[in-house]
Formats: sequence, structure tokens, C-alpha cells
Amino acid sequence: MKSIKIAILAMTALSCAIASSNAFAGDAAKGKAKSATCVACHGANGISMIPMYPNLAGQKEQYLALQLKAFRDGERKNMVMAPMAAGLSDDDIANLAAYYAGLNPAG
Repeated sequence: MKSIKIAILAMTALSCAIASSNAFAGDAAKGKAKSATCVACHGANGISMIPMYPNLAGQKEQYLALQLKAFRDGERKNMVMAPMAAGLSDDDIANLAAYYAGLNPAG
């Protein structure tokens, strides 16, 4: 009986891990098309030429998606990013995250 409970817990944990990894799977090509506005601050290749703006190239996809959602939803405050993220759908965010995560952080 104990081994059955352990097996159920292990399968549940595995299912959650698989579901969470797919929750952020975006389309990088669509993200590139959507990134035109981002280029002004974050650079054409995700490497910012302006020291106060972060590089996005090579950041983890899930991190980028969570941060964009936080800006959009008002959980993270920033007077530049909040209006930029306000009109983004969940799909837009997933696509942007996939695009920037796939870029080479070395430029």
C-alpha cells in the first residue's frame, strides 16, 4: 500500500513538471515579429545598448514570461514597462519569452 502511494505521488509530481514546462512554450517566430517595440530599449538582438535597461537575450523563458505577466498585471511596478506590457496577451508573452530565451546572450 505504501509503495502505491509513493508511485501516485511520483506520477503526480511528474505530471505537474510536464504541465509547467509546456505552459510557457511559445512561438519564437511570432515573438520576433512582436518584439519591434522592445528593440528601442532592449536592442535588436536582445542586448541593450542603454546601461539602465536589461539584456533579454538568453534569459530563461519561464522567467521572462513571469516578469512580463507581473508588469502587465500590475504585480511588478515600472513606469516604462507597465504600459508596454499592458496590451500583451498570454500568447504574446509566451511568444516573446520564447524568442528572447532563444537568442545568444553573447550577442
